[in-house]
Amino acid sequence: MDKTAIGQRLAELRTEIDAIDLAVLDLLSRRAGCSLEVGRIKAGTRDMIFKPFREKEVMDKLLAVSDGTLPEKHLRAIYREIFSSSRRLQRPQQVAYLGPEGTFSYFAGVEFLGHNADYLPKPSFEDVFSAVSAGEAELGIVPLENSLNGTVGQCLDLFFRHAVYIQSEIFCKISHCCLGKAERLADVKVVYSHPQPLAQCSGWLKANLPSAKVVPVESTAAAAARVVEDPGSVALGHQALAPMFGLSVLAAGIEDLPDNWTRFVVIGLDPADDGHRDKTSLLFTLPDKPGSLAAVLNVLAARGINLKKLESRPMRGEKWKYVFFVDVEADLGRDEYGVALRELGESCHTLRILGSYPAGPSLDVSNTAPAPKAPAGEL
Repeated sequence: MDKTAIGQRLAELRTEIDAIDLAVLDLLSRRAGCSLEVGRIKAGTRDMIFKPFREKEVMDKLLAVSDGTLPEKHLRAIYREIFSSSRRLQRPQQVAYLGPEGTFSYFAGVEFLGHNADYLPKPSFEDVFSAVSAGEAELGIVPLENSLNGTVGQCLDLFFRHAVYIQSEIFCKISHCCLGKAERLADVKVVYSHPQPLAQCSGWLKANLPSAKVVPVESTAAAAARVVEDPGSVALGHQALAPMFGLSVLAAGIEDLPDNWTRFVVIGLDPADDGHRDKTSLLFTLPDKPGSLAAVLNVLAARGINLKKLESRPMRGEKWKYVFFVDVEADLGRDEYGVALRELGESCHTLRILGSYPAGPSLDVSNTAPAPKAPAGEL
C-alpha cells in the first residue's frame, strides 16, 4: 500500500474504533445501571458484595466464547476492573491487608479484586483478621502458604481465634528484588524484610551478602521504609517498592527457585454464597486417643474425597495439643456429603468448616505496578 492508501485505511480504522468505543461505553453504562440497582436492592442487608462464584461463572462463559483475538490475560484484566467497578457502585468495600502499601498482600488484592476497593493497610496479620471479624473491613487478604517455604503458620493459627470464613483463593507468582541506596552489594551491612522473603531468598543471601545482618520486620514495605533511613542497608521485596520509596533495584529475581508461588485467601465474616465449590477447608481438633486422626482420614477416603493439605499446629495455651487444618477437593456443603460431615463431627473433638469456594486463578504479581496516586487534594 502506498502512503496515501495507508493514511486512508488508518483513518477508516480510527473512525470504526471511535464508533466501537461509543458502543462499549453505552454497554458499560447499562451494566453500571444494573449494578446500581442491585446496590439499591441490597441496601440495608448483610448480603456480600463480593460474589466469587458469580464472577468466576461470568469469566468462564466469556473465555468459552472468546475467539482468542483478545488474549485471555487482557480479557481477565479488563473484567477484573469491570467487576471491581460493579462492586464499588453497589457500595464501597473495604479490604484489609498486611500493610503498608507495596506488600505482596496488597498487590495480590489489587490483581484479584481490582483498584476500586478501599484497601486498608494493617500492621499485622492479627489486625487483618480482627478488622474482618469486627466488621471494620468486609474482606481481608492473607497469605496461607508458599511453594518454597511452606505454610504461613501465623495465619493458620488466626483462623482458630477468629470466626471468619474463606471466600476465595488466589495463587500468585512471587519474585523478590534487593532494594537499596548502596552503590555496591559489598557496602551493605543490614538486610531487612518479612520472614517469608528472607527464607525464600536464603540461598541468595548466603552467596551475595554472607556478612550482612539479617533483620526480620513486619512487612516488605516496612523494610523498604527502614532502608530510606539507613542507606547502608537493603530490603527484599516487590520491585514496585523501589519507585515508591526512592530506592534502586540492586538485584532482581533473587528467590532461590524461579517457580515461586504464594497462595492467598480472601476472608470474610460470612461463608461465600452458593455456587460451584471446588474446595473446602476444615479446622478440627481430635480426642487424645489412638487412631483419632486415622478415623478422620478414613471418612474422607471412604467417600473418595481427595485430601489436598493436612497440617497440624500447636494449640495456643494447651501444651502438646494440636489443631489440624485440612483442604479437600470437594464441596462438603452438598447434601451428598451430609453423612460424611456427621461422621467427621463424631470423630473430632471440635470441627469447623472454614469455607467452600471455587479453585483460585494463578496470577503473576511479580511485575505489577503500584496503583496511581491521586493528585494532591483529591481523595
